[in-house]
Amino acid sequence: MPTRPGLLQWSLLLALGMIWGASFLGVVTALESFEPITIAALRIGLAAIILTGASYAMGIGLPKDRRTWVFAFGMGLFSNAIPFTLLGWAQQYVTSGYAGITMAAVPLLVLPLSHFLIPGMRLTPIKVFGFGIGFIGVVVLIGPARILQSGGGDIENIARLAAVSAGACYAIGSVITRLAPKGEAMAFSSAALIIGALVALPVAFLVEGIPAAAPSMPALLGLLYLGIMPTALATIILVFIVKTAGPPFLSLVNYQVPIWAVLIGMLVLNENLPGSFIWALGFILAGLGISQFHSKKHI
Repeated sequence: MPTRPGLLQWSLLLALGMIWGASFLGVVTALESFEPITIAALRIGLAAIILTGASYAMGIGLPKDRRTWVFAFGMGLFSNAIPFTLLGWAQQYVTSGYAGITMAAVPLLVLPLSHFLIPGMRLTPIKVFGFGIGFIGVVVLIGPARILQSGGGDIENIARLAAVSAGACYAIGSVITRLAPKGEAMAFSSAALIIGALVALPVAFLVEGIPAAAPSMPALLGLLYLGIMPTALATIILVFIVKTAGPPFLSLVNYQVPIWAVLIGMLVLNENLPGSFIWALGFILAGLGISQFHSKKHI
């Protein structure tokens, strides 16, 4: 069972929200010179090198048992390779602020998954009510009326669904991480990133090939930020929080991520968000607040 979150967990949660909130700007700048799958593969590969090197330098190394590697495989796919690719592709057609807002939907899926898969984290009537309110926000965010009207073929509509699907992957990855065998967070994180890189790098090469031209400096800096901060460092923070405080507590970071993403998008990229997106964020955050308010003593 996870312990009650302390000052360390709350501080790391705040830092994680800021790091992830800025990652959408990193993707936008990296897209100037790199294709989406290539961005995902390179950021995971860079993070894998950093974490694995640090793990061996600390005398930890990699996991020794096969069962831990099985869970690391799941985390590598659902917390790294798949969602990074989906978000990178989606951000070619939607704003960074919109992509950030979709991350607020992650806890809505963590709640039912935790109910069925994690002992001691059961759904209560108030959580179900909060889930319902938040789900309304997800529906508004996706814009089903517009999608149905266009027959689902409009590229922006597909990008919206891809961004929301990335959020679903993060929810699955969070639960996989919580269910993983106890052990060193550094070793587990390194294993997950190694697997994510081994999956993403060949796919990127086969689908997108090697970049034809030298990357611009902003694109290179964006890629370096993605590999070092929201992938390498954030992976360690994520695993530590999940193992010590549980997935529902980690899901609180999604209050912050969309706000940081929207603010950075507006201030740096001069993005404008339609009013419906703001309404969607309001519903999602209200749903999260309702579901978490009553459950804090159980986390």
